[in-house]
Amino acid sequence: MLAFHDIKILHLLHRIPFRAYNLLDMPIFDNQSMEFISRHADQTRRLGVRLGLMLQVGDLIGLEGELGSGKTTLVQGIVSGWGSPDLVTSPSFVLVNVYQHPQGQRLYHVDAYRLANAAEAEDLDIFGMLESSVVVIEWADRIRTILPKENFWINMHWVAEDQRDMLFHASGERYLLLLNELRHQIYGVS
Repeated sequence: MLAFHDIKILHLLHRIPFRAYNLLDMPIFDNQSMEFISRHADQTRRLGVRLGLMLQVGDLIGLEGELGSGKTTLVQGIVSGWGSPDLVTSPSFVLVNVYQHPQGQRLYHVDAYRLANAAEAEDLDIFGMLESSVVVIEWADRIRTILPKENFWINMHWVAEDQRDMLFHASGERYLLLLNELRHQIYGVS
C-alpha cells in the first residue's frame, strides 16, 4: 500500500500538481476503466488514431472535460485513424461537423457546449446518426441523460501545459471489447 509520502514522490516524478489525497478516495480501476496520461498533444492524437482504427457504425464516444483538456485534439486523431482525410475543427459554433470516409461512411463530431439542455440535443437526432455512422460528442456530460446507456466515455483533465489525464470507461459489451483492445495496444495487456 502506498503511503502519503510515496504519492507525493510519484507526483514530483511525473510533474503532476500535488494535492493531498485521502488514500481511501483514490480511484481503483476495474475491467471497465483505464487511465492514460498523455505527455504531448501528438501523443493524444496518436491515442486517438488507435481508437479511431477500431470504431464501427453505431459506436458512441462521449468526451467530458474542461476547456483546454484536449478533446478536439483527441478527435483529430480519432477521425484520422477512422480513415477520413478531412481537417478536424471544433464544431462549437455549428454544433455538428461531418467527416467523410473514402468508402462513403460518415463520422459525426458533435459539440454540446452551446446546448442549453439535453432536450435541445434531441433535435440533433443522435440516435438517427448512430444508425449509420460513428458519433463522437464533446461536452457529452451536458446531454448524458438522452444518450444511450451503452457507450465509451472519456473524461479528460488538463494537468500541465503538455500533459492531459484521460479516464476511459466502457459501458456495454461492445465497449468493453473496445477498451480491452485499446488497453492491449497501449500497454500490451488485456
